Amino acid sequence: MFLTITTTGTPERPATDLGFLLHKHPDKSQAFSTSYGKAHVLYPEADDRRCTAALLLEVDAVALVRRGKGKGRGGAPDAALAQYVNDRPYAASSLLAVALSAVFSSAMRGVCGARPELPGQTRPLRVEVPAVPARGGAALVRRLFEPLGWTVTADPVALDTAFPEWGDSRYVGLVLESETLTLAEALRHLYVLLPVLDDAKHYWVSSDEVDKLLRAGEGWLPEHPEQKLITSRYLSRRWSLTRQAMERLELVRLAEADDSAVEEIDNAVEAEAETEEKPTPLAVQRRDAIVAALKASGAARVLDLGCGQGQLVQALLKDPGFTEIVGVDVSVRALTIASRRLKLDRMGERQASRVRLLQGSLAYTDTRLKGYDAAVLSEVVEHLDLPRLPALEYAVFGSARPRTVLVTTPNVEYNVRWESLPAGHVRHGDHRFEWTRQEFRGWAAAVAERHGYEVRFVPVGPDDPEVGPPTQMAVFSIRSTETTNEKEAKAA
Repeated sequence: MFLTITTTGTPERPATDLGFLLHKHPDKSQAFSTSYGKAHVLYPEADDRRCTAALLLEVDAVALVRRGKGKGRGGAPDAALAQYVNDRPYAASSLLAVALSAVFSSAMRGVCGARPELPGQTRPLRVEVPAVPARGGAALVRRLFEPLGWTVTADPVALDTAFPEWGDSRYVGLVLESETLTLAEALRHLYVLLPVLDDAKHYWVSSDEVDKLLRAGEGWLPEHPEQKLITSRYLSRRWSLTRQAMERLELVRLAEADDSAVEEIDNAVEAEAETEEKPTPLAVQRRDAIVAALKASGAARVLDLGCGQGQLVQALLKDPGFTEIVGVDVSVRALTIASRRLKLDRMGERQASRVRLLQGSLAYTDTRLKGYDAAVLSEVVEHLDLPRLPALEYAVFGSARPRTVLVTTPNVEYNVRWESLPAGHVRHGDHRFEWTRQEFRGWAAAVAERHGYEVRFVPVGPDDPEVGPPTQMAVFSIRSTETTNEKEAKAA
């Protein structure tokens, strides 16, 4: 991953002033450790008339995978390989933006202790990045950079020069030129807009990213014609963060128009009274949705199949309407942790009579599971190899036959909204597959048809208009009319 910054000068204003601004001496080659590899700063040329600083980022693919918590093991045969064979070491992305911020932090802030007059000076600048992923093509590159005073050259990179009929890739060779910007402004533009062009980030985007965006966007983002697109992409399309950023940008715009400080405009609530609402974790939203669906079904005796460490069992115990709760898992270790979480050894007799933990495999029929009002399979099916799903299906829907069955599973379409998740990878290392909404609905409808259930679907989490919710839930209800097989079984 490579980027160069070039400036020209005169004997009176030598181009080598670039070294003072970047706080990196032109006669030295320096290396800096980052979380995902090593960044090198060197000067291919440096004299009074022309000076070029180069930033070379060597990405450690293994560190990238490890810090991503090993995501990527899934149904696709090349999913694991894709962790190591991808564009991250070569194409400018949020990795390069983070390296820019780390290596040139003082320059980005416009600080130069040795020559304090330099940061405020505009100078001829030429920035070259050989490979930039541009989701939106060269036209979007121009829409983002030209309003900021850059002359833009964005040459699409062919998919394969030997096969021109294949067309262009999503990458461009980028050259930016300007004589009206300071170096600090140029670095802040790159810091924000490189991840925006890639439309992806290699780390989890949290609320502090709003502050980073506003700091780097100070002086240019509030008036940018593509402000909304920049804000949404930079914040990984997380609507709550995007809305927060847009509101703060509007305050900045109003303050500038009124020639006032932002604090004077935003004074409706005293600082001491401010409280920040933290987003509800998806796991909590999922448990709440399950409990609500169980209560709506009128279930009192509930099976938690694949109960793991007992979080759902614990939530159900808080509601006295659930008179019997059984957690089942194949893992003895998980059941031990669940027992400690529930404090079974210190639980009162009355409360203890409501809960049991059983060890068992969902791939086999189990007479202990018959006769319950409802069963929950929360984030379970995706941990099974696809050929084993029919066995689970029969064990739950054919043999145990609770009146209600709830199944939740990740919606793979939503994965593009998780910026810590590399493209094409699944959310957990043990997931054998992840379904689209259409695939999940097709499986659920077929199961319902085979076993005499009706099914409806409930979104869990924010329902994105493009890719749907992060979790999809199917609510199966047994049909009131008995099938022929059920009648024959009762007669027997």
